[in-house]
Amino acid sequence: MILEPILPKILAVRRLPRADAAVLAAYGADPARHVSLGLITCDQDDSTYVALDEATKHAAVDVVYARSFYAGAGHASGRLSGEILGVLAAADPDELDAGLVALRRCLEHDACFYDADGKGTVTVFPHVIASLGRYLAAQSGLAVGDPMAYLVAPPLEQGIALDAALKSANVRAVKVFPPPTETNFAAAWLTGTLDACEAAAVAFAEAVVAVAAAPHQR
Repeated sequence: MILEPILPKILAVRRLPRADAAVLAAYGADPARHVSLGLITCDQDDSTYVALDEATKHAAVDVVYARSFYAGAGHASGRLSGEILGVLAAADPDELDAGLVALRRCLEHDACFYDADGKGTVTVFPHVIASLGRYLAAQSGLAVGDPMAYLVAPPLEQGIALDAALKSANVRAVKVFPPPTETNFAAAWLTGTLDACEAAAVAFAEAVVAVAAAPHQR
């Protein structure tokens, strides 16, 4: 199964090398530890969550803020708003720059949604993280370095596909995000061995494609 990738669009990236203490605190940073902020908006929220986590593997940065916007990128508040705002904080502006480089690289070459129906009207995110960074490890309750399948699809498709993924390999659900999420998708995080996570992600994607092709079961 080969699906066409839908590459995320980075809409804006700006740095505050010496952010005001009130701005640091407003976004969840610690003014006693953090000096710099990096802010990014993108039209794919889940890809950005993965990219934020990737940044923590390559630099001394913390993800202090990451929120999806209601109803998704199609209903954004402005041209540069997209679907999510993510904020990195660092004690050293150079570390912040290194984190932003890793974040951009992940969005440009790794994490993305895929077209599941050949029309772009049903999309799927069957992403496997081989080794978790500090951000998603803390969010999931797993250990840094653990593998995780990060699986996202529209509401009905996700329910069918999650069942297929869990039955396809020796994986367990860490968190399930039932619909509606802020963007009206649904998601799940699964863990197991890397091979098992990869098998589960393939089964998840295949099930979403199958539902898209035949939405009415007979």
